[in-house]
Amino acid sequence: MSFFPASLENLIDKFAALPGIGRKSAQRLAFHVLSLPEAEALSFADAITEAKRSVHTCRICQNLTEGEICSICASDRRDHSTICVVSEPRDVLSIERGHEYNGSYHVLHGVLSPMSHVGPEDIRIKELLHRVAEEDVSEVIMATNPDTEGEATAMYISRLLKPFQVRVTRLAYGIPVGSNLEFADDATLNRAIEGRTEM
Repeated sequence: MSFFPASLENLIDKFAALPGIGRKSAQRLAFHVLSLPEAEALSFADAITEAKRSVHTCRICQNLTEGEICSICASDRRDHSTICVVSEPRDVLSIERGHEYNGSYHVLHGVLSPMSHVGPEDIRIKELLHRVAEEDVSEVIMATNPDTEGEATAMYISRLLKPFQVRVTRLAYGIPVGSNLEFADDATLNRAIEGRTEM
C-alpha cells in the first residue's frame, strides 16, 4: 500500500531508477522538487528536456557535444595523432582535469560484458577502427578501468588494432599518491612494480 499520491510515487520511482540513487535518496529528491517554486521546477524539467534534445555524440570521437564535432576534435592545438580510448564521457573529464594529456579521445560508451550481454557491436569499437584506418594515428592509449571488463575490452581492442601497426599502450597502475604501501593490495603492488619508471 502506498502512502503517497500516484504522481509522487511515479516521481520517486524515476529518481530511484537513476544510478547510485536508493529509495530514500529518491524520496528526498522528489520532496525537494515538490518544494521548489513552480518556476524553478519547470526550469529543472526544461533543462532535462533541452539536454536530451540538444546533446548527441561527436561524429569523430563519440564524446557528447551539441555541435557536429566536439571542442576537442575541433581544436588545432590538440595532438590528433594520439587517441585516448575511454569507456564513458565522464572519463574524458577525469583525464582533462589533470591538464597533462593533449591528444584526442575516443569514447566507447561502455565496455565488453558478457554477463550484461554487451558485445563488441554494442559499443563504439567500429568507429575507433575507422578512425585509425583513415587518420594519421601513431598511438592509441587504452584508458578503460582496471577491472575485469575494462581489461577484457582493452585486450580485445588491442588485438583488433594489430594489423594497423599503430602503437597501443595501457595506462600505468600503481600506488596512489599520498597513500601507504602497507594498505596496498597484492595486485596493486605487482602492477606498481611492473610499471615502474626510471628516475
